[in-house]
Amino acid sequence: MRRLGICALLISLVALSLAVQPAGAQDYSFSLDQETVDVYWEADGTARIEYVFVFTNDPSAPAIALVDVGMPSHDYSLSDISGTVNDQAIRQATTLESGDWVELVLGSNAIQPGASGTVRVWISRVGGLLYTSDTAGDASAVFAPTYFGRQYVHGTTDLTVTFHLPPGVQPDEPRWHDSPSGWPQDQPTTGLDSQGRVTYQWHNPSANGYTQYAFGADFPAQYVPSGLLQQPYTGTAAGTASGILFPLMCLGLFIAIVGGWIALAVILDRRRRLAYLPPKISIEGHGIKRGLTAVEAAVLLETPLDRVLTMMLFSVVKKNAARVVTETPLQIEKSSPVPEGLHDYETAFIEGAILSDPRKRQTALQGVVIDLVKSVQQKMKGFSLRETRDYYKTITNKAWQEVEQAGTPEIRSQKFDEGLEWTMLDRDFDERTRRTFSSGPVFLPIWWGSYRPSMARGTVTAARGAAPAPSQPSSSGRGLSVPHLPGSDFAASLLTGVRNTAGGLVANITGFTGGVTSRTNPPPVVAKPKGGGWSGGAGMGGGHSCACACACACAGCACACAGGGR
Repeated sequence: MRRLGICALLISLVALSLAVQPAGAQDYSFSLDQETVDVYWEADGTARIEYVFVFTNDPSAPAIALVDVGMPSHDYSLSDISGTVNDQAIRQATTLESGDWVELVLGSNAIQPGASGTVRVWISRVGGLLYTSDTAGDASAVFAPTYFGRQYVHGTTDLTVTFHLPPGVQPDEPRWHDSPSGWPQDQPTTGLDSQGRVTYQWHNPSANGYTQYAFGADFPAQYVPSGLLQQPYTGTAAGTASGILFPLMCLGLFIAIVGGWIALAVILDRRRRLAYLPPKISIEGHGIKRGLTAVEAAVLLETPLDRVLTMMLFSVVKKNAARVVTETPLQIEKSSPVPEGLHDYETAFIEGAILSDPRKRQTALQGVVIDLVKSVQQKMKGFSLRETRDYYKTITNKAWQEVEQAGTPEIRSQKFDEGLEWTMLDRDFDERTRRTFSSGPVFLPIWWGSYRPSMARGTVTAARGAAPAPSQPSSSGRGLSVPHLPGSDFAASLLTGVRNTAGGLVANITGFTGGVTSRTNPPPVVAKPKGGGWSGGAGMGGGHSCACACACACAGCACACAGGGR
């Protein structure tokens, strides 16, 4: 009874630790509309895993900048992992928690609030996943796809998991394991893939993204190297087990408590790094602060910094203060002479963006954003943050309405040119741009050649052989150039440029944002309690994979435990 009381106390502590999670951990919110997993069990005893995730980010949530994928074992190489987001290559991946999961950095292709995105992940080789089966002569494979923290994901997930058994396995030889609890199928659908390999497929259109579902199959061990099969965990003799089971359980609970707090600190620290606006700015005053530029309003609305950097580039290019020399790699040149009337942050942006050394450029641009955040904070003293934010959201909506309600392609192009930076404050900017320019031509603004030199040159050449389009002067006296593009091509070009600009300016937008946040919104200093203890900062959400030692209710265990994360 005393032992039971101690364990009950430890369990209560675990529950308490979960109950007091800071509210900031709930900021990320998205649905996992679809998850497709293909597991290819290869003849050399390894597995090849392919994921397809379709996310829809909530309109009020931060951009999905990271996707964590739990790894089923440590027998893999980071070089064997690749991915894309909306068909754009993911260029950075890192291992976390001693290799338990891999963090994919979406960079400038982060899934923006209110938008959907498709993330594909290819893991070309993972070893150590096959075990001996209860049935003599068989190999056992059990796999659980990565899943996400319940505090982040909501709604249903159309989940499909397909096992492609090793080459040579005959249709009458393998055996499937029982479907997960509550699964609509008692058994998987069987078939052959394009390579003639036996497949088992489990499908549930009403699954969810936060539950760990395990799937399994046995097949003759002769189709894989016998020396690679691992022995499943079987425990110890009853007498010995009774003596050590209780201490192990209590030790495990203690580790879970400490590990849980550490993991929570990592999660919160990642999240906090994206919140670059200092809390002091939210101290309510009275009235609306008018007169902010679109870039300053972007900071006030805490727009992701990759978008803010792009807005700065558009601003200086439109003012003929700088131009893009090459797009890949991104190289920017300062105009001579520099026009007068630039804002301080525009001048500083140009000086930082033209630096050739990537580290110096990133440091300089971080300084630009830090100074900009501090400037906005100073301007907001005495004004209402809520009312001011609502005011600039109204300006953004009006800018879009002028574009959408324009009667001719010429006027529509002109209005979009004039209000481009304001329209970029819309969380639905990507989809609204595609929808608005789905048909009809777009007459390119005169500064377009300074922003997309390669595309502008091709467009000018093509336009020379076409009937000239009339130039439509704007209210500011600037004209729209004769060259034009089909609306859909213009939208695709613009959005690709917006996504890629920040990636060309800084090596890692997440690290860039973290460097800004550490200065503008650093984590609070928490005093260490007497007698020891641990304290951690806040941050972003993250994924965590369970230790796959393994405790599955099956003969062989190759669980791809995973979870947490975006």
